[in-house]
Amino acid sequence: MPTILNTIAAHAAYRVAQDKLRIPAQEMRERALALGRGEGEAFRRALAEPGLSVICEVKKASPSRGVIAEDFPYLDIAREYAAAGADAISCLTEPKWFLGSDRVFAGIRAAVHTPMLRKDFVVDDYQLYQSRCMGANAVLLICALHDTALLKRRLALCEELGLCALVETHDEGEIASAVAAGARVIGVNNRNLHDFTVDLGNAERLRALIPPDALYVAESGVQSAEQAQRLHRCGADAVLVGEALMRSTDRRGMLHAMKGA
Repeated sequence: MPTILNTIAAHAAYRVAQDKLRIPAQEMRERALALGRGEGEAFRRALAEPGLSVICEVKKASPSRGVIAEDFPYLDIAREYAAAGADAISCLTEPKWFLGSDRVFAGIRAAVHTPMLRKDFVVDDYQLYQSRCMGANAVLLICALHDTALLKRRLALCEELGLCALVETHDEGEIASAVAAGARVIGVNNRNLHDFTVDLGNAERLRALIPPDALYVAESGVQSAEQAQRLHRCGADAVLVGEALMRSTDRRGMLHAMKGA
């Protein structure tokens, strides 16, 4: 039986094929390389700041929750995050299940100077060239979609393009693969991407496996400042928070409380 992740990844491959009909792969590569190296280091530095860094996510929907924000003033949300001191902003560009788009990313990129993560399901190098052209500081590389050799190669391509790679893991084997591939920023997802169940303790249990020279990001399931503090105490350099901030009536207050950890 195909899992949710496999289904989304298959659709991502279809999307890439359609994008290549509009802009061929060689042309996209040339466009990206012509820009020179990007500012991926700004994303890494933001996560390395003292205290707990918060990556604030802009997303309209998710496979597990459906539509999160019927009213989706994404520029206002991003500006609010930036004004409140977000260390980085994550923006979904997956269109079918998360209702994201490259257009939303581009609008936010033009509106704020905060380092930005293009969050999507990378299944093709083409998406990395796209991300550089979109002005992303960072991209998400999901270990469950990469073996170690492919992950190492894509990390090298990110380095060439000046993109920071947030390498997402969920278990011991995936962390071992990320470390072997040379990942410098490793995320542990509390959400199992195969069935979308959430266990906040996952990031705590796996913390000890993250090397001291890598930045550690706890992803998904963080609903409160208290939970953010709990993850900071276990050694998280940063947390990625989406739904809780999107649904909050006081995003600025919630972000300040989380950063107070």
